[in-house]
Amino acid sequence: MSIAKVIVDVPAKQTDRPFDYLIPEHLEEVIQPGMRVIVPFGPRKVQGFVESVEETSSFKSLKKVIEPMDVVPVLNEELLLLGDWLSKTTLCYKISAYQAMLPPALKAKYERKLKLVSENANFMLPDGLEQLFASEPSVLWEEAVKFASIHAIQKLVKEGIAEVHYEVQSKGKKKTTKHIIPLMSAEEMLIYAESLAKQASKQKQVIEFFIHNREPIEQRQLLERLNISSSAVKGLVERQVLAEKNLEIYRDPYEQRQFAKTEPLPLTGEQSTAIAPIHASISNDKHEVFLLYGVTGSGKTEVYLQSIQNVLEKGEEAIVLVPEIALTPQMVNRFKGRFGDQVAVLHSGLSVGEKYDEWRKIQRKEVKVVVGARSAIFAPFENLGIIIIDEEHEMTYKQEENPRYHARDAAIERGKIHNCPVVLGSATPALESFARAQKGVYTLLSLPSRMNNRPLPEVEIVDMREELKEGNRSMFSRVLLEKLKDRMEKQEQTVLFLNKRGHSSFVMCRDCGYVVKCPHCDISLTYHRYSNQMKCHYCGYEDQTPLQCPECNSEHIRYFGTGTQKVEEELTKVIPEAKVIRMDVDTTSRKGSHEKLLKEFQDGNADILLGTQMIAKGLDFPRITLVGVLSADTMLHLPDFRSSEKTFQLLTQVSGRAGRHELAGEVIFQTYTPEHYSIELASQQDYDRFYQSEMMIRRNHSYPPYYYITLITVSHEELMKTVAVTEQITKVVRHKLSPKTVVLGPVASPISRIKNRYRYQCLIKYKQEPNLKEVLKSILDHYQGEISSNGLQISIDVNPYILM
Repeated sequence: MSIAKVIVDVPAKQTDRPFDYLIPEHLEEVIQPGMRVIVPFGPRKVQGFVESVEETSSFKSLKKVIEPMDVVPVLNEELLLLGDWLSKTTLCYKISAYQAMLPPALKAKYERKLKLVSENANFMLPDGLEQLFASEPSVLWEEAVKFASIHAIQKLVKEGIAEVHYEVQSKGKKKTTKHIIPLMSAEEMLIYAESLAKQASKQKQVIEFFIHNREPIEQRQLLERLNISSSAVKGLVERQVLAEKNLEIYRDPYEQRQFAKTEPLPLTGEQSTAIAPIHASISNDKHEVFLLYGVTGSGKTEVYLQSIQNVLEKGEEAIVLVPEIALTPQMVNRFKGRFGDQVAVLHSGLSVGEKYDEWRKIQRKEVKVVVGARSAIFAPFENLGIIIIDEEHEMTYKQEENPRYHARDAAIERGKIHNCPVVLGSATPALESFARAQKGVYTLLSLPSRMNNRPLPEVEIVDMREELKEGNRSMFSRVLLEKLKDRMEKQEQTVLFLNKRGHSSFVMCRDCGYVVKCPHCDISLTYHRYSNQMKCHYCGYEDQTPLQCPECNSEHIRYFGTGTQKVEEELTKVIPEAKVIRMDVDTTSRKGSHEKLLKEFQDGNADILLGTQMIAKGLDFPRITLVGVLSADTMLHLPDFRSSEKTFQLLTQVSGRAGRHELAGEVIFQTYTPEHYSIELASQQDYDRFYQSEMMIRRNHSYPPYYYITLITVSHEELMKTVAVTEQITKVVRHKLSPKTVVLGPVASPISRIKNRYRYQCLIKYKQEPNLKEVLKSILDHYQGEISSNGLQISIDVNPYILM
């Protein structure tokens, strides 16, 4: 007797444990830990993950596993352990942790249907349902509830006339194409070719091909290669010389591109010093966390590539994480150029099918290196030799919905299991990481100078208040405009950076001060000029731009703030001859557009690259000699203790795009707060002084890295309910945690309403709180009923990165 312990796909407190199911005899050899199975759960069928297979159960009568969904396990033993760790550290249900590790194509989708099981002559079906069931024995639940109340449907189910059943649909579809395979041996084919008539030259050509090539080949490729039509192949298939067969192929997002093979570069003295401890850790199978702290352009990527080379020579595998926006074609080129087909790439720009295929290459051990964004940390490798996180300070490594994990923590956990090094690289490390390196928890490796000893670019800070006093109302300071024109004459390129998409930040009436807000969220609408619409960037609400004020009917409607579209318009007015490429969420939403725009810029088809955050990372173009930051303080004034750190990091990263090659670079920061330390120190690229200033502030205000923090956010459609629940939770937390722990709240969230839901929060700051997780779990358990039935939402974020 074999028993499968299954975590079922019903995310609730009562089901967050393994359930025992009997494995039917014919499946005993098939079912293994890490597989997904379909099991009966109450009246329905659900999907679940097999955690383990045991020989006994403490329960007398068990239901049977219905069927497996996988032929081979989708989670290996280590990932099952990691799921356990994930659910404990992020306070999520185990099922959510397991689902997070799979590519989107493998996440099952349920379809709920109402099925007619008997026709009782004494029982009348509601009119609409009778028509629905006239043609189909089962109908979609959504359709059924349009024609009958849920109460009426409940009655049908009670009387045994209908039943509700769930159909599990897996979205992971394999792509297959028609292949041609030889049926005869090479000798038989030779004899057959001789018997063919002279005019059958095309068929002879095909036979000649298969005498020398015995492997299946895609029909499309065969026809292209031999320059023939399908009729020649068809004739040979009919005579059973060849056969047609649908075989699975991978969807390869990079199949159209050739990657030029690159060789390892000679390392500088600094690089050699930095790489030595990593190599030692690899050869001794020792887990160690390294912080590779190197200025922009210091050659961190080459250190990564040569460390991976070392791992591959040992027969082990590597994971490289890059921030989503830095996953530029340039980055992919570097890895594919060095390691060719051994590289799989995982990021959000791929289709569901492409992601699924890349993931299966990893699972089938066909590749050795994965380059990807956050979720690539769960790549199903079994023999990891190194994990690298580039730009480790990036916020995108933190997942903002359940399970709220940080890729860095998951990487370190996997590093411990595999006894392998974890390398965190950055020019501006997160304060927490740098503090750990200072304390010796991480090993600090430094690359203080740029490759070829290129100087860091000259940075000039322009006070925009002075520009206004002098009568310059334009968004470009005079010095920036002058330098833009100078670059045009020299035929050099410029990057202009602005952290806002859209045309204007908000629309205001100049007579009464009314600002057009989203009716569902507590936030002003952003004006988008190209569609002449107002949009909410939180819930997607759209409206036409008003011609007069809805409050006082004045026609003095004005657009305030600056977005990328507005800058593009201004540029065409002040430098009409400049060719501008704009990169923001609006221009890069179509597949491949990101790559296309960068390629155009690289080929010199534009003078100015204007964009949001996505152009701050990983770009390396020889002709960029000027970088202009149009508003250096966009992020400074957000209600977030990390706003200075984020500003410093972003400005340093953007500056690093200039003067990376032969031509010297210049950078201009335009700001209304030139005296702020994060802007001043970013202009000098002085991370060490910034670290000291920021750490003093963090210590004085009890923030990380001196304290840990946890944020509890409560939301509901009724304001009073939201406030009451947040107050109760805050009371419990204060009462149950030690007096040294600081509990702030309840207070309205910085954005107090999103999608018609009010939001309140409570912030906990603590140094040591061993029973914190237990207390938080008990809070979630206490409100479980209201969460599932009353529309209450409670989210708990341990170590949050966004406090909004």
